Amino acid sequence: MVSAESVKARAQQLGFDLCGVAPAGDHPELAFLRQWLDRGFAGRMTSLNRTAAVRADVRRWLPSARSVIVVACSYATAEPDGPTPEDGPRGQVARYARGGDYHEIVGQRLKTMADWLRQEAGPDVSVRWSADTGPVQEKVYARRAGLGWTGKHTLVINPRFGSWIVLGVIATDLAIEPDLPIEDRCGTCRRCLEACPTGAIVEPFVLDARRCLACLTIELRGSIPPDQRADVGRHLFGCDICQEVCPHNAGVALSSRSRWQPRPELEQASLHRLWSAADAELERVIAGTPVSRIGVSGLRRNLAVAIGNSGDPAPLRPSAPADGGSGTHGGAETAAGDPARPSVSDPVVAEHTEWARRRRA
Repeated sequence: MVSAESVKARAQQLGFDLCGVAPAGDHPELAFLRQWLDRGFAGRMTSLNRTAAVRADVRRWLPSARSVIVVACSYATAEPDGPTPEDGPRGQVARYARGGDYHEIVGQRLKTMADWLRQEAGPDVSVRWSADTGPVQEKVYARRAGLGWTGKHTLVINPRFGSWIVLGVIATDLAIEPDLPIEDRCGTCRRCLEACPTGAIVEPFVLDARRCLACLTIELRGSIPPDQRADVGRHLFGCDICQEVCPHNAGVALSSRSRWQPRPELEQASLHRLWSAADAELERVIAGTPVSRIGVSGLRRNLAVAIGNSGDPAPLRPSAPADGGSGTHGGAETAAGDPARPSVSDPVVAEHTEWARRRRA
């Protein structure tokens, strides 16, 4: 028999830090998504509009669903020491993206857990899982499952791990005893709203994704609007500012699990070293991490903006490449198509590079 206790014990065995159960149902807070979309806050994330009807109720994703198992992993790791002179300016990569890709890590564990449910309850049980990949409002069910409350920055905050967590869900037709929600503990605090450099948190619990630095550096493909490039600062992938100022994130337990540990190149994020690295080297650096989502060209676009904002545009100064061809940026420029050396064959990268040069000319 599958009980809440057995589900939580299995989740712990698989390496999840948190596990809770929420009832499937038409929870009132699920309706907020439609209101948020109607206010235009999704920007160019058109997939949210396409899947909004399904996201409105997990039973539209799995019609027979009775319970939603919610799991979480903490990715909190220690921050690096200050930059050394030889590194030059550093960029910023969101903590969750410095190590292994949570989609893969959480997804593998969820699949194993789903298989276990079928084994325990029988082959006729209905199970569907998502590691931030399906049309499910994970944060709503996480709160309902007692994993935490929704902070004013819109992220789930757990009393032990803060908001440094990634979520996964399993919907099933099994009737599993649900947990009780955790009440809001943010009180009158407004630190996240006040710290956001772009004012993306337009009011408590409401994020305008069009202004969010995480969305600008990850979700937005193509050209970053010129009037928003200065706001990007040195952010290369994502943004942690609203989490860094949250008092509930102070002194949280740090993860010792190997797959969450940061790669040195992404933790230190030397703008000079990353920009001068060959495309093949950048591919190696981001492979198996969330940064691979934007690819080498997306990373170079963000690097160009970050270098332009750093006050030290030296890596972008044009010079003749080793093969004698015509270079288009920094001394590392080469003929396109050579995987051992960097290139800016992508016109978006070239345009952002030129913007960065003009900014500090």
